[in-house]
Amino acid sequence: MATLTAPARKTAPPGVLAGRAVRKLLVLAVAAAVLVPLAHARWASGAWPTELTVDVSGPLGRASDWIIDNRDGHPLFLYFFGHVSNAVVVCVRAVYLALLAVGWAGVTATGALVAWRAAGVRAALGTAAAFLACGLLGMWVPTMQTLALMAVAVIASVVVGALLGLAGGLSARTDRALRPVLDTMQVLPAFAYLLPVVLVFGIGVPAAVLATVVYAAPPMARLTALGLRGADKEVLEAVESLGTTARQRLLTARVPLARKELLLGLNQTIMMALSMAVIASVIGAGGLGDRVYQALASVDVGAALAAGIPIVLLAVVLDRVTGAAGERAGEPGGSPLTWLYALAAAAAAAVAGRLAGALEWPDAWTADIAGPVNRAVDWMTGHLYSGVPVVGGTADWAGHFTTWALDPVRDGLQALPWWAVLLIVAAPAWLIGTWRTALTAVLAMAATGVLGVWEPSLDTLSQVLAAVAVTLVLGFATGVAAARSDRFERLLRPVLDVFQTMPQFVYLIPVVALFGVGRAPAVAAAVVYALPAVVRITAQGLRQVDPAALESARSLGATSGQQLRQVQLPLARPALLLAVNQGVVLVLAVVIVGGLVGGGALGYDVVFGLAQGDLATGLVAGAAIVCLGLMLDRVTQPTGRRAGKGA
Repeated sequence: MATLTAPARKTAPPGVLAGRAVRKLLVLAVAAAVLVPLAHARWASGAWPTELTVDVSGPLGRASDWIIDNRDGHPLFLYFFGHVSNAVVVCVRAVYLALLAVGWAGVTATGALVAWRAAGVRAALGTAAAFLACGLLGMWVPTMQTLALMAVAVIASVVVGALLGLAGGLSARTDRALRPVLDTMQVLPAFAYLLPVVLVFGIGVPAAVLATVVYAAPPMARLTALGLRGADKEVLEAVESLGTTARQRLLTARVPLARKELLLGLNQTIMMALSMAVIASVIGAGGLGDRVYQALASVDVGAALAAGIPIVLLAVVLDRVTGAAGERAGEPGGSPLTWLYALAAAAAAAVAGRLAGALEWPDAWTADIAGPVNRAVDWMTGHLYSGVPVVGGTADWAGHFTTWALDPVRDGLQALPWWAVLLIVAAPAWLIGTWRTALTAVLAMAATGVLGVWEPSLDTLSQVLAAVAVTLVLGFATGVAAARSDRFERLLRPVLDVFQTMPQFVYLIPVVALFGVGRAPAVAAAVVYALPAVVRITAQGLRQVDPAALESARSLGATSGQQLRQVQLPLARPALLLAVNQGVVLVLAVVIVGGLVGGGALGYDVVFGLAQGDLATGLVAGAAIVCLGLMLDRVTQPTGRRAGKGA
């Protein structure tokens, strides 16, 4: 019998064909040899064929006109959207008036006591200091406006996300159906869906809240579904053996087991909602975001920073508190009476503040930082913009980067035939994934041509590639340094926190002041925004390398550099690939902001569509950005499928 089964074993291909990647490259080469002459004969010009373009401006324009004509009289607007809008306004106003009624002492005490009960003494002290800093900067009332809007938006996002996650966690088919919807909600630039929201709800708080919900609900939905699907099977079987119903199993087993994921989803939803504070101000959200946006319009860096710092403080405090609460989930907690004591102490502080007349933050307790900041920016602009001996000024750097990096990449991409671009996209997607990955990437890239924005998409792609290259060089170098030095990592952490939570509009002003207007400052803004995530993921990946492998390398006499190159970097490859993927996605997210400072391309089209009320231009450009994001995600993120699984 052994002699009969032996021939059934597959033998490995000989020589250079033994590698899977080599065989894939060979297949790609054969396919290119066959398809390229045919494509060149059919489309010799290389430009995207007009017969493959679909004009969607007509239907979108008619939809926009219908909304405008029927917004005041159609039953859909009167009896559904109107009630939704009124409910949002009532909720936000109620929370805002409650915060003002409690006063600054009551709000500070309540926040500190809740943070103490949820995350410990250090978080309580940080929360109190953050609220006091908001008052010292003269931003107490705008902070309360933003806090009221964010509270309503976060609650709505958590409810919507939890319901979607519940459906996805209990049904694999529903999860597969929701995945592309959540991808679109998360990748579609906020400016792109601000326009239809404004068309339906008008300028004001309702549109800002609903736009925030669209942006902030996906993390809650994903993590809820992940937590429910990852519940311990043995626990579920034990609960089921007791004769419980499906609802009882959900409430008594699945949800408690997913508590950490739910709290992480809350954490991410809060961070995403706060990141929308400035963008939502464009459509009348008010609060801190409106102050930042007004400062941007008047190029007042000091005022923008004074309003941006409270947003950062709120983001950092809420991140620390919810993160610590998530880490402590499942641990034995204190007595439930401590919550009552905390609330009683907060109520006492609020009553004492009212009796003392300390509702509004005293004007005498404010510090003006706008003047010194603006003087510092003026000095930097005057001394660093140009004329610096030997190294040149920042304007020279921007010009050289545009001439030697941005222009060649853009011109090279636009000079390639469209079918060559699709082949280039397919190659890395297939090499690191499967044929389905490559097909998805190719179709996503081709969709930009079908939408009629092939050339602007390539322009945007060139900016993304240049920004990603700079981000990865700086991010990997900084991440390696942070992984090798605990002291450097501790010093770097608050800097990364500020960079990651500071609204993009705030640091856009000094970037423009230093680099001027154009594609170079747009790339610089994208690098600043994406760098923290790359640094964190790189450092974490290197730190999590198996200590036994490092010890073995040291015992063999490997130097520190050899350990890094030959042990840490190869073993941290999944984390490094994830850092590349996140860098690409985050850089692409700033492409809209780049359109405001001369970045042009798709970012400018989205902003122009919002400013002019042109639904077709804004949504088409936004959809093209989604397609670019999907393509870059597939090209930079391995599927994890290896031998024997459809490569």
